[in-house]
Amino acid sequence: MTDVTAFPARRGLRLSLRQGPLRQLLSNPAGAISLTVILSLFLVALFAPLIAPYDPIAISPRERMQSPSLAHWFGTDQLGRDVLSRLIYGTRTALRVALTGTAGALVVGLSLGLVSGLAPKWLDSLLVLVSDSLKALPLVLFALALVSIYGPSMATLIVVITISMAPGYFRVVRSQVMVLRNADYVTAAEAMGASKLRLAATHLLPNLIGPILVLIAMDIPAVIGIESGLSFLGQGVQPPEASWGNMLSEGYAYLRQAPHIALTAGAPIVLATIAFTFFGEALRDALDPRARGRS
Repeated sequence: MTDVTAFPARRGLRLSLRQGPLRQLLSNPAGAISLTVILSLFLVALFAPLIAPYDPIAISPRERMQSPSLAHWFGTDQLGRDVLSRLIYGTRTALRVALTGTAGALVVGLSLGLVSGLAPKWLDSLLVLVSDSLKALPLVLFALALVSIYGPSMATLIVVITISMAPGYFRVVRSQVMVLRNADYVTAAEAMGASKLRLAATHLLPNLIGPILVLIAMDIPAVIGIESGLSFLGQGVQPPEASWGNMLSEGYAYLRQAPHIALTAGAPIVLATIAFTFFGEALRDALDPRARGRS
């Protein structure tokens, strides 16, 4: 498991930045390939209306469950919808949920982590208790409970992701702050009368960028997996909106008659997971000089 808390302090991060993290990242074959795949996914999501050959929700019963052909490169589903077009729009859905949910978790976890690391002992203990309690919640049961109250929708899905992922950011940020608050430059700034807000914004946040970026890269495939899993169960993104998860669910129901639906829906989930995971590892090595020294 990647240890995103094992980052050097301010001096090490400055050294890493001077050596060019992007150059280090691109010199790593796994990093370069994974970055190419990730950029391709974002381009597909961004230009989905221009790339998709058909309307992803257009139904054509006479063309239902056709095998891949020149007219429909990835075939059609049980309603005659073009699988490739739905796959392209599913990429947009997956990345929108992943980025929105991760951003929400980051804002909550970063804010509470900074507060906890600089707060009095009693408040720190309270926030740690709340974080550990949320982390201990079974994700599927928690998601089903929220869905039963508010109904299945993308907004509910993003709330589930934000609440379930925020404790991870809280823990990483709090651990880094607890280490950095004893650094000489932080102690000097505090002795000169710098406020807690100034300490956090000027001296702590710049040193949190590295581990946070790595954690985001590692969390995005997990979020895609959560979205796909809940959509597969019918508790996430709802049809007719295209999602890799609900496409996989529909394909599973017709696995014998049209296996191409499930195969094409499952492939991008695996591809995105591998790409973001390898990118996170390569990014960690590029931002951490000690990791490069061990490789």
